[in-house]
Amino acid sequence: MTELSLPLGARRSGRARYAAAMALYQLGQITADALEIYRICSLLDGADPAKMLAEAKLPAARIAALTGEVAIRALLIAVDSYLSTLPGPGVPEVRQGLHRWANGPVTLRGQDNPVIQSHLPAALTQLRPTHPDLADAIGEAAPYLKWITYDGYGPDIGQDFAKGHAYASLIGEDASIPALDYDLGVVLIAPHVLYRDHHHAAPELYAPLTGPHGWRFGPDRPLIVKAAHEPVWNDPHRPHLTKVGPTPFLALFGWTRDVQELAQIIPARDWPALEDLRLA
Repeated sequence: MTELSLPLGARRSGRARYAAAMALYQLGQITADALEIYRICSLLDGADPAKMLAEAKLPAARIAALTGEVAIRALLIAVDSYLSTLPGPGVPEVRQGLHRWANGPVTLRGQDNPVIQSHLPAALTQLRPTHPDLADAIGEAAPYLKWITYDGYGPDIGQDFAKGHAYASLIGEDASIPALDYDLGVVLIAPHVLYRDHHHAAPELYAPLTGPHGWRFGPDRPLIVKAAHEPVWNDPHRPHLTKVGPTPFLALFGWTRDVQELAQIIPARDWPALEDLRLA
């Protein structure tokens, strides 16, 4: 919730800080005394609530930590709202898991990642005109998430993908909010990267937020080009491949069970040609 850190003196920043503090208060995350300080400052854009909190011996650092928690919970609300608009299989199961686990404790796991630093701004720029709330929620939560560039595939996954992707689990067994045998998160892949043919036991939903991108569902099968916001549901062990277009591939993903079963690469002869391919 970046409103709490708006620059002092900015027009209407006092009211914006108070509105953000009210959201924290309604979640039971700050005291009425702390909220009162933000209320006092709401009419004075240049007043520093952090200074007043310190004078009242109310911890500003605790407020900063709670800002991360609210950002993550706000992102989950935005994700659920977005998923509710999508047709097709898998969406109800992913939302069911989200609703089951979303109220668990939040752990802030912020971790810098070069893929996120390089490519998330461009992805959010494409998303924002049609889904501004979701784009803003992802951007605000990103600094508090543990972004991982997964290295469990081995060399067969290809160097482009190995160095050109990152994901963060929002709800899961190693996520911001804990869950058992469930994984919901955000994935980002750099432009033009090929995510080679693979399969896994977990049923999987992809909800792409940018596009275009290419998919195929078995080696030697044709590449299908899809636009943003066309969900893809992969049944257990369904082969699938993703070819990223000129815009970074930003997507929500959901695994509804068997999340500990490792994915397996499916060799294909045409990987070099697909890696050289450029989607329009």
